[in-house]
Amino acid sequence: MGFKMCLHNDTGTISAIPYAVLTLVIFGLFLVGMGVIVDALVEVDNQMMGMTTATTPRPTVAPTPAPELVQVSGGDQHSLALWSNGTVVAWGSNNQGQCDVPEGLVASAISAGRDHSLALTPSGEVVAWGANYDGQCDVPADLTATAIAAGRSHSLALRADGTVVAWGNEGYGRCNVPEGLVATKIAAGGYHSLAIRPDGTVVAWGWTGYGICDVPEGLVATEIDAGYRYSLALTPDGEVVKWGSDIYEYLDPPLGLVATKIAAGAFHGLAISADGDLVEWGVVGGIPE
Repeated sequence: MGFKMCLHNDTGTISAIPYAVLTLVIFGLFLVGMGVIVDALVEVDNQMMGMTTATTPRPTVAPTPAPELVQVSGGDQHSLALWSNGTVVAWGSNNQGQCDVPEGLVASAISAGRDHSLALTPSGEVVAWGANYDGQCDVPADLTATAIAAGRSHSLALRADGTVVAWGNEGYGRCNVPEGLVATKIAAGGYHSLAIRPDGTVVAWGWTGYGICDVPEGLVATEIDAGYRYSLALTPDGEVVKWGSDIYEYLDPPLGLVATKIAAGAFHGLAISADGDLVEWGVVGGIPE
């Protein structure tokens, strides 16, 4: 417990200042005063010697801006977030090491699968960790990519020329990239895959159950993502569109949501709202009873 000194004015107490703090303040003022005196003496001495002095402004250090949330991605029972400084954060189930972010990883993009995770480095290298029972973490040699997508047990990558590369579980045709496809965005779901063409139209391939590949007519999207049995798209005006698995009503995006980024987990959705907030809906951890 320290001593406090109270300062008063005509209306009462202004503040209670700990003695140690007050001492530091007085000492600081003393040092400032000494600096002013020294500067004055130097000025007088220089004038007596016929010299002129120039005042050099003290350098100012700009505050380091706080990192911003730039991307989120939802897996089966885990989620990933990417900050503007390249730091990747993972949370949720880690039974397959899907949340064990490689030490020192600096990423420009992320994607969460069922129980594996992908990251893209600024140089275009694809990094994978977590479950690898279907080869979903066996990144093709010498692959350089501009985008990545992790599905239930398969992975996708987008090359700079717009071609799509797929590896992992090939069941239901989820790795059968349509011939001649040129894409700008990609997404991998439970048993299906999605891509956005340069004109904004969306193409889907893989398992067609539950209507997960039935892209809404006339849809133009800027972002896409694929969940377990449903798909999400983001329109140019920020609307989040969902199709497939209508029996899971809890996967419907919140009413009135205007988003800048979206992510589809197995049974939950994520979005960054226009206000910069992280929005989450659905069920985290599996199918509800």
